[in-house]
Amino acid sequence: MKHPCMRANRRSITDCAIALGLLLVLAFVSESTITGSMAAEPKAAADGVRSNRSDARGDAVVAEINSRIRSSWGDNEVEPSPVADDAEWIRRVYLDIVGHIPPLEDVEQFLSDKDKLKRKKLVDRLLDDPGYTRNWTTIWTNLCIGQETPRRVSREGMQKFFREAFGKNRPWNDIVFDLVTAEGHFEENGAANYLLAQMQDRDEGVQLTAKTTRLFMGMQVQCTQCHDHPYNDWKQDQFWQFNSFFRQIDKKEHRKTDSSGQMIDDFSEIVEKDFSGPVYFEKRSGLMKVAYPNYFGTEVNSDNTTDRRKELAKLMTAGDRPMIALAYINRLWAHFFGFGFTNPIDDISKHVPVTHPELFDFLAEEFVKSGYDTKQAIRWIVSSEAYQLTSRGTKKNTRDDPAIGETALFTHVSLKPMNAEQLYDSLIIATSAHKSGRGGWEQAEKQRREWLRQFVQTFGTDDGGESSSFDGTIPQALTMMNGPLVRDAVSLKPGSHLHDVLTGKGSDVQKIQRLFLTTLSRMPSKSEMSAIQKFLNGNPNTLSVYQDLFWALLNSNEFIFNH
Repeated sequence: MKHPCMRANRRSITDCAIALGLLLVLAFVSESTITGSMAAEPKAAADGVRSNRSDARGDAVVAEINSRIRSSWGDNEVEPSPVADDAEWIRRVYLDIVGHIPPLEDVEQFLSDKDKLKRKKLVDRLLDDPGYTRNWTTIWTNLCIGQETPRRVSREGMQKFFREAFGKNRPWNDIVFDLVTAEGHFEENGAANYLLAQMQDRDEGVQLTAKTTRLFMGMQVQCTQCHDHPYNDWKQDQFWQFNSFFRQIDKKEHRKTDSSGQMIDDFSEIVEKDFSGPVYFEKRSGLMKVAYPNYFGTEVNSDNTTDRRKELAKLMTAGDRPMIALAYINRLWAHFFGFGFTNPIDDISKHVPVTHPELFDFLAEEFVKSGYDTKQAIRWIVSSEAYQLTSRGTKKNTRDDPAIGETALFTHVSLKPMNAEQLYDSLIIATSAHKSGRGGWEQAEKQRREWLRQFVQTFGTDDGGESSSFDGTIPQALTMMNGPLVRDAVSLKPGSHLHDVLTGKGSDVQKIQRLFLTTLSRMPSKSEMSAIQKFLNGNPNTLSVYQDLFWALLNSNEFIFNH
C-alpha cells in the first residue's frame, strides 16, 4: 500500500506537503476543539429537549436523572462542562442514534433553525428514521453473532429479526425471550442464529450459558464453569444450574442435492432434544456433582415434560427490576456517554463499583414500567442535561476521567472512536460515494457488506469479536489515508461531493465552509480559514489544494471521533 504522498503520480512533493500541512493545521485546531479549553458558553440550547411538555412522565424521569447527576457533581466537588453548541450536538446525536454523521443539508438547516424545541424534534425524527433501525440492527447483530459470521449462521436472518424488532420498537423483554427460546430454520426464524452462533464447538451449552448471562444479564460467569468466582458470590454449581437450561437444545444442518449433484437446500435449524435429569460436573477436587435447572433459587422441574429454555426466559424477564433491564440500561447509557454505570458494562456484580447506583436502579425500574420501550429510554438519556454538555473538559472537572480508572461522573461526554460501520457510513455520507438505502434494504445492505468486508477486516478485532473501533493501528491509518474509498472520495469525478462543491456557486470561503460542514458539521474557525487561504494563495494548483483539504478533513481526529 502506498503512502498517501505516493498515491498518485500527478501529485507533486509540494502537493503532499500541502496535504500534510493541512492535516497538521487541523490536528492542532481539532485538539483544542475536542479536548481543549472551552470558548464562551453557548446559551442553554438544551432547553428544547428538556421541555417535553407532552410527556409528563418522561419529563419526570429526565428531571430525576438531572437531579441525581447534579447531586453527584456536588458530592465530588466537580462542575459540568458548558452546554455543547448545536454543531457539536447534532453530529453526536446523529452518530449515536442513526450511526453516521449528519448530511450537509441537515446540518445547515439545523444550525439556522431558531426553534427552541429543535433538539427534541430532531431526536423524535431520528428515532423514526430508517437509519435508527439500521444502526441498532447492526449493533445487536454484531453483539449476538460477531462481525465475522460463524459457520452455518445466517447474518441475513439475524439482521431480519432485529430489523423487525427495532423497526416495530418491540419490547426488549419480548426480544430477549424470543432469542433465548428460538427454534427452527435460521432464516425463517432469525432469532435462532443467536443460538447457532454460540453452538460452534458442541460444548453442551457452555458458550450459550456464558454468552446469555453476559450479554443479556450483564454477568460474567464464564470462569465459574471450573471454580467458584474469586470475587463475587457466584458459585460453580450455579453455572451448571444455568447450563442445565440449555440441555434440551440441538442443531441440525440440512444439505440436499438434486440428481445432478447441485445443492437445492442448505440450511441450519435449532431443534429440541429429549433430555431430563441433572447435569454432571467436576469440582477442582475431582469430586463429581450434579446440578438441576435453578434460577437464583427458583427450582424448575427437570423432567422431559418441561421446556427448560421457556422457563428460563420467563424467569429472566420477570419482576420489577430484572437483570435484563439493568444490563440493557447499562449498555444504552454507555452507548451514549462512552461509559456505563459499571466498567466493564457486562459485569454487574459486587466486585465492580457502580457509579450512581440509585439512578441505575431507578432507570431500570422505569424502563420496566415503560414496557421495556427502547425508544423511550433513548429519549430520556439524550434529553438529560448531561448529554447536552460538550465533550471538552474544563479545569473544574479534570478528575472526571473514567478512561484512567476514575469513577464516571458525566460532567462532559466522553470521546468515542467510531466503530467500523459508523466510520464507513460517515465516509459515505460525507463523500456521496454511495446512496445508502436506495434500491431496498436487502440490496443496499448487500452492497454495504461487500464494501465493508475489507474495512471490517482492518478495523475488526483479532478474534472476530462483537465490535471494533478506530484506535490508530498502522493498517487502520493506511486505510483511512490511502484506501480506495478515501482515494475515490477526493477524486474530482463528476457526481462526487467534492466535484459538486468545486463546480457549484460560491466563493473560496463558501466552498471551504461547505467542506467543513460536510465532514465536521461545523464552520471553520478563523485560524483554520486563515491557514487554508494561505495554502490556496500560495499554490497555483487550486484543485489540488481542495483535494488535500478534503483528504485532511476526512483523516482528522475530529472526523474519526464521536464527541
